[in-house]
Amino acid sequence: MSRTSASERGRHGGRPKVVDNDMAAYARSLRANGVPVPEIARKLVITSGKNQGKRPSVATVYRILAEDTDSTE
Repeated sequence: MSRTSASERGRHGGRPKVVDNDMAAYARSLRANGVPVPEIARKLVITSGKNQGKRPSVATVYRILAEDTDSTE
C-alpha cells in the first residue's frame, strides 16, 4: 500500500499524539505566567493511550511550546 492510497483512506501513520489541545493550551498559559518548563511537565497528565495517567516528558513540553512559536513566525 502506498502512502498516497493510505492517506486517501484516512490513514496517516506515525505515533499517536500524547498531547491534546487542552493540555497544550494549559502548558502555554502556565509558561506565559512564568512557570518553569520542568514544573509544567509535573502538572500535566496524559489522558489517553498506553501512557494514560503518566506525565509527559520535559522534552514533550518544550516541543509543545516550540510549536507555538513556530506557528507565529
